[in-house]
Amino acid sequence: MSDLIRSGVIYSLCVLLLAAPVASQGQTPGEVLQQSDKVRNPGVPFKVRTELTEFRSGKAHEQARMVTFSKLDPNTGQYRNLARYVEPARDAGKALLMKDSVMWFYDPASKASVRISPQQRLVGQASNGDVMSTNLSRDYSARLATEETVKDADGAARDTWKLELEASTAAAVYLRIEYWIEKKTYHPVKGRFFADSGRLLKIAFYRSFSNQLGGLRPTEVVILDEIDRSVVTRMRFSDYESFEVPERWYQRDYLPLLPAE
Repeated sequence: MSDLIRSGVIYSLCVLLLAAPVASQGQTPGEVLQQSDKVRNPGVPFKVRTELTEFRSGKAHEQARMVTFSKLDPNTGQYRNLARYVEPARDAGKALLMKDSVMWFYDPASKASVRISPQQRLVGQASNGDVMSTNLSRDYSARLATEETVKDADGAARDTWKLELEASTAAAVYLRIEYWIEKKTYHPVKGRFFADSGRLLKIAFYRSFSNQLGGLRPTEVVILDEIDRSVVTRMRFSDYESFEVPERWYQRDYLPLLPAE
């Protein structure tokens, strides 16, 4: 069925599925996804510190720390993101810019910025696109697959909607995502992320919710590598801060002029 939907053969049926209400709350799958986006992302321009650690067979193997600046674009409803490397020392000053579905990587050693893919790995199974704030509802069409009780990262049972997300714009980092959202809170619980080939790449669990910039947000994501199952990647988010990002920072030509942390 999913192949037929992607090819557009039964487009009209797809439209009906997308508009179908979720359970008894009268919301469409797209509206549920929008509510979950609001849990993950603050509604104001902000700054956050991100720590990424790759574990191999239970031992820390690689680590990186970054500072990310995010701001909602009122014209697109999507975030513009700028991430600066802090550690390791060899990477300090490098930067990632994601704007209008395009991502750039800047290296102060070469003083050059090159276009890169958001799917490219950053640390472990965390990709460049994973460290950026995104509204999934802007880049994916959603349909309700089922309602089920699943265990979260800590083994607690959660009553969820399971949504099937299909990429609807060129900015989507993944072609397809299976996404579990807790019914009573709209908290993201779990995600399964697929490559363009259809192969399952990774499974992510969202945990350690805390009050940050006006809402309970996941401050840790644990990513299980489905290609190499000895690899687990942890992303931690801390020191959320309301920060009015200057517009000039989101220009490729301004990357060499960014102030140091």
